[in-house]
Amino acid sequence: MNTTQQPSPARARIELRASALAAIRSFFADRGSLEVDTPLLLRAPAPERHIVALPVPGGRWLAASPELQMKRLLAAGSGPIFQITRSFRGGELGRHHHPEFTILEWYRPDVTYRELMDETEAFVRFMAERVPRPADVAGGPARRPPLDLSQPFERLRVADAFERFAGWRPDGDVDDDRFCLALVDRVELALPPDRGVLLHDYPASQASLARLCPSDPAYAERFELYLGRLEIANGFTELADADEQRRRFEKERRAIAAQGREPYPLDERFLGALQDLGPCAGVALGVDRLLMALAGADDIGDVTSFRWDEV
Repeated sequence: MNTTQQPSPARARIELRASALAAIRSFFADRGSLEVDTPLLLRAPAPERHIVALPVPGGRWLAASPELQMKRLLAAGSGPIFQITRSFRGGELGRHHHPEFTILEWYRPDVTYRELMDETEAFVRFMAERVPRPADVAGGPARRPPLDLSQPFERLRVADAFERFAGWRPDGDVDDDRFCLALVDRVELALPPDRGVLLHDYPASQASLARLCPSDPAYAERFELYLGRLEIANGFTELADADEQRRRFEKERRAIAAQGREPYPLDERFLGALQDLGPCAGVALGVDRLLMALAGADDIGDVTSFRWDEV
């Protein structure tokens, strides 16, 4: 009689996350990156119309991302850095979203988004080797197709992906609502269900904090990683022009106000640090979503220690 007991779903999720955190730290330590930590309570979150920062008493907000603070460390001479931390965003709850989640961000000086696309692909392969696809993380069999990492990730310019899957090409100043709707309803649904895809060169109006492409400023040096149609990571060659960044922030603040929300104050310390930032690139990656893809889970609660409705 086989008396070996299978771990409980809770134990399986804990083991999955523990092995993932250890693997992340091993990957970046081997590449000479320092682990850092930055505050979770911020006076001035980055103004982005699609992200709702959560206010707390005292005139601060819970961090939606450590991006601005990590770039200040980079500008101060930190060298390559990474961080595993918690992120908080209002209005995000569903199979692929929790209002609180684990985020990994890393930055490297003297590289562009091209090198970080390579590194992001290498990171996913590294994680897949060290975080085995568990047979049971949610009390049942895996629900997503296993990832096929035997081939290089497909790389598609955003304009080409839209032309192929949505039937039109976005220009540099594409309407935000039209772009987002087509991306979600047409482009993402047409991506392969079991492969890695890197969409890159976003329209300039979707640049966020990314540098524009020197050879074609209608587009930005930004990429997003998809694994099995699930968005996992967002990366840039970082914008180091304080005047241009201020103009973009002011545009986002106007868009936030048009939504009926109070715009956040500008982070003047961050804007002041940009003059010392220098050439660099960075990536923000959703750890929970990565584990979903690796584990074959179809609900973010399948790979977190607690589901949102359990706390």
